[in-house]
Amino acid sequence: MHSISPRIQIDYIDDINELRHGLKVIKSEFGARVPRAEWDTWPRGVGAPPVKTDDGWLVFYHATDKHEPHKYKLGVMLLDLQNPEKILARATQPVLTPDIWYENDSKPGVVYVCGAVIVDGNLYVYYGGGDRHVCVAHMPVQKLLNWLKSRKVAE
Repeated sequence: MHSISPRIQIDYIDDINELRHGLKVIKSEFGARVPRAEWDTWPRGVGAPPVKTDDGWLVFYHATDKHEPHKYKLGVMLLDLQNPEKILARATQPVLTPDIWYENDSKPGVVYVCGAVIVDGNLYVYYGGGDRHVCVAHMPVQKLLNWLKSRKVAE
């Protein structure tokens, strides 16, 4: 997953050495695409590798909103395990916004995901706050999945 604005892109490789030896080149597509009409008007990046769950790939990303273009907020979507280009569900609102002082230190209004892991049924999402702090948010993964699946928002 890479590049992004105005959409998240997926490339596939069979062997990481293909990239090292120039056999495969990943090219991001940029261009004048219509922005999303939802809260995540302009997706900016996927920072954490997708997290595999029984329900699909959990993907966190950061995006900006046309109403608050100066703020990076975290979103989440659920992708099909067999075809990750198929969005099963997508949050209809941000799951994390830069509201706390350390998310506004140095560079105000910025949160972006860096990593995510499930440990003993709990999801831990590591994120950057204000371009200065490393933070972590957590919750039971099943609670997030149930909430997300109830939205059933797809592109």
